[in-house]
Amino acid sequence: MIYKKFQNLNLSALGMGTMRLPVIDGDDSRIDEAAAEKMAAYAIEHGVNYFDTAWGYHGGQSELVMGRILKKYPRDSFYLATKFPGYDLSNMDKVEEIFEKQLEKCQVEYFDFYLFHNVCEMNIDAYLDPKYGIYDYLTRQRKEGRIRHLGFSVHGSLDVMKRFLDAYGDAMEFCQIQLNYIDWSFQNGREKVALLDSYHIPVWVMEPLRGGRLARLSEAESAPLKEMRPEEPVPAWAFRFLQSIPSVTMILSGMSDLEQMKANIATFRTDAPLSGSEMDRLLAHAQDMVRKAGVPCTACHYCVSHCPQGLDIPGLLALYNEHAFTGGGFIAPMALSALPKDKWPSACLGCRSCEAVCPQQLKISEAMADFASRL
Repeated sequence: MIYKKFQNLNLSALGMGTMRLPVIDGDDSRIDEAAAEKMAAYAIEHGVNYFDTAWGYHGGQSELVMGRILKKYPRDSFYLATKFPGYDLSNMDKVEEIFEKQLEKCQVEYFDFYLFHNVCEMNIDAYLDPKYGIYDYLTRQRKEGRIRHLGFSVHGSLDVMKRFLDAYGDAMEFCQIQLNYIDWSFQNGREKVALLDSYHIPVWVMEPLRGGRLARLSEAESAPLKEMRPEEPVPAWAFRFLQSIPSVTMILSGMSDLEQMKANIATFRTDAPLSGSEMDRLLAHAQDMVRKAGVPCTACHYCVSHCPQGLDIPGLLALYNEHAFTGGGFIAPMALSALPKDKWPSACLGCRSCEAVCPQQLKISEAMADFASRL
């Protein structure tokens, strides 16, 4: 296992995420605890020492199950991370109640790592509102030793991330972002990493395989990768890409079975970053994959001034591409939830005024209609 230095700690470069644990009969809230325990045991035996859970994972069961599993190991032999569930605005005034319950569920007296969870468009105002006391409470728990390291996770835009860092950046020790070779450009991953670098905040990675999408490439999609490194398994490319980014310290993978665990741990026996030419080819290939799944909008904004509904068409098309490439997911709906309904894709009249001035001759009205139907 490769290890990365974080302050005075040696963290396994691969962490076990517990959002996609094995379940019984397809029921996300019924974790197969015996199977999860075997996975954790294998992980620990092979050097993994970081475990990431959260209040809402598996319908609230992830913290309970991981608490029971990790209780069997010495407390100083692993690092445990969980998060304040700010993705649900009804939790904002319950930070103390939730934190105390999390300690109880996880059967620990402190958390090694604790995060403001899912900072995004719909909750940034509440996270920054002092009336909820979230920042004050969590920083106080750190001073008292019940949180050893405090950070945040982000699914929101670069602007949302900047607002959070402007307010709390000096107190943040790490940041967890969605990062992979698709999202390096697709979700402004490059710019997000650069922003964190400017604050000297190390990067924690979630969704390195984009929900498994990058482990299930088609034959045509995987061909350029096999040409460069014939011996490298397809999923390993996602991890090799991340090993090539200096500020990436922790890579979390939400593995669903023991075979995935074994394969990923095998990859992390070696540190094999990409060469410059491999990186260039991989990122060009990623852009080509996205282009084939979405609408090639260049965000020139000519369309916006011609829309009678005043829609942010480039912004909506970017979300449409996200939703189309992923085949669904929560990111687009989450971003739209911060907008009034009259600015959603369903507000498009289909008048095609935007298309009359589009230099790319995109079929915008059809994309809006498809987006609305997918949602």
